[in-house]
Amino acid sequence: METSGGIRASLAGRYASALFELARDERRIDAVSTSLTTLKDALGSSDELRILTSSPLIQRKDAAKAIAATAGALQLDQITTNFLGVIARNGRLRQLPEVIRLFNRLAADHRGETTAEVVTARPLGDDQVAALKASLRARAGREVTIDSRVDPSILGGIVVRLGSQMIDASIRTKLNTLATAMKG
Repeated sequence: METSGGIRASLAGRYASALFELARDERRIDAVSTSLTTLKDALGSSDELRILTSSPLIQRKDAAKAIAATAGALQLDQITTNFLGVIARNGRLRQLPEVIRLFNRLAADHRGETTAEVVTARPLGDDQVAALKASLRARAGREVTIDSRVDPSILGGIVVRLGSQMIDASIRTKLNTLATAMKG
């Protein structure tokens, strides 16, 4: 597991590692993973929640109350709810998306999976995700979890980071390569 110098090197990594260790000790990794997935989906779909977690204008005490109400409404498990209260009181809600990403990576490592970070210009369909998983599983030789995000700036194609390997088949990169070649 990459916790010594890699994940723990950042503030979000230290929070993710602490949450993971607590979830592991309580044997609640799956429950916390499910809650964090729910929270990640809510962050992606709710402008109010995104503002709550990113605005420096919201007081810590108010943020803690709002995040506790949100955790209740989303029916998050108790470990995740308590964790969210801690990072809200510490003024670290801006770190939440990175904490979720790193926790998922730690949980995947714990399950013997590897995580592939996938960037596409548009969201992938379920059949595309399944085909990508199968292809990456054959390449990695073990189960692969997909951590996908959408970045329209790549114009099209896909960028995959699997461990230390990076596969960049984005249109943006191809256009940049073509432009460099044409300069002579």
